[in-house]
Amino acid sequence: MNLVLLGSPGSGKGTQAKFLEEKYSLPHISTGDIFRRAVEEKSAFSSEIEKVMKNGGLVPDDIVVGVVKERLARKDCAKGFILDGFPRTLNQAKALDSRIDIVFYIELDEEEVVRRLSARRVCVGCGATYHTIFQPPAREGVCSRCSGPLHQREDDSESVIRKRMNAYNSATLPLVDYYSEKGILERIDGKKSILEINAVLGRRISGTGR
Repeated sequence: MNLVLLGSPGSGKGTQAKFLEEKYSLPHISTGDIFRRAVEEKSAFSSEIEKVMKNGGLVPDDIVVGVVKERLARKDCAKGFILDGFPRTLNQAKALDSRIDIVFYIELDEEEVVRRLSARRVCVGCGATYHTIFQPPAREGVCSRCSGPLHQREDDSESVIRKRMNAYNSATLPLVDYYSEKGILERIDGKKSILEINAVLGRRISGTGR
């Protein structure tokens, strides 16, 4: 069973990937993790990845696909895997067409994304992280651990979040149409609770007969 999780920033796909990893004993693979490991282990692509990352650029599709295929060739992926953060482009998707069984798209509108991501607060003193919606501190604006003041990071501001959404919409949303046309896309309402989405994912995977 080879799965892909698609979703905007703040959609909770990382949380759901961990749930699926535990429930089905499948490795959860994110491009960020495999890039770091590729560099650490001096893989065939490590020098190219380091060069691009140092220059602040985007890793080209052919390198991304090569690194992912290298990771998927490992023994722990023999019975399946969960991809999170890959593919991000149509070229990347086409490179793994024959390997993917089902794609879950966790849908969330932009206003809800902004509401969720802009609610994060970080303690100036100890670095503890809170969420004013899902995990608020005992006292508003005050760290429950060290009583330090809480602040909003610059990358959690509405303007930055909307820029991230623009990039996501232009690069990743075309994948939704692509996988839908192939008949392997499953849409999930991202506004449901974590447990509700867990249940939906479980039912739909069981329904595939795999």
